[in-house]
Amino acid sequence: WKLEREQGKACQGAVGENEPGREDLLMAAPRFLVPIDFSEYASHALDYAITLASKLGAHVTLLHVIQSLPMGGADMGVALPYTYLQDLEAEITSSLQAYLERVTAAGLEGDMVVVHGVPFNEIVAIARVQQVDLIVMGTHGRTGLQHVLLGSVAEKVVRLAPCPVLVARQPVSVSVS
Repeated sequence: WKLEREQGKACQGAVGENEPGREDLLMAAPRFLVPIDFSEYASHALDYAITLASKLGAHVTLLHVIQSLPMGGADMGVALPYTYLQDLEAEITSSLQAYLERVTAAGLEGDMVVVHGVPFNEIVAIARVQQVDLIVMGTHGRTGLQHVLLGSVAEKVVRLAPCPVLVARQPVSVSVS
């Protein structure tokens, strides 16, 4: 994980504090980013993130991306009313709060981010800006024509992310005969 230097101060309890020349190193808490689209897949990924973050003392950021609707865009004079967007953001923030409560109930620090844009672009951008150590996300497991036409947000994030990505698939129920 990241190491940060304190200028001119010895850090008590830091890794290597009794080693010469290493008394000024601090281990920063890892940062996890968990994109939430309110699906079962995202909820399952959050469970993974909470379990891992609890072991590592990580900070968990929940991210929801409001995808722009293809209505022609502002350049064509078509846009959603501002009050609609405000109401939508308020509703999403309220829904995201329940997910954040799961994080804090596990004794972890966390926060929420709601942005507008293309999901994979925004996930990668937030990961870069916040210097995230790990992205934990779900996948819908699309296959065939649906995968070809819609692509995979998780696949694009894995290819473009500035950090490791843990993709949690929904467990498949296995019948016992």
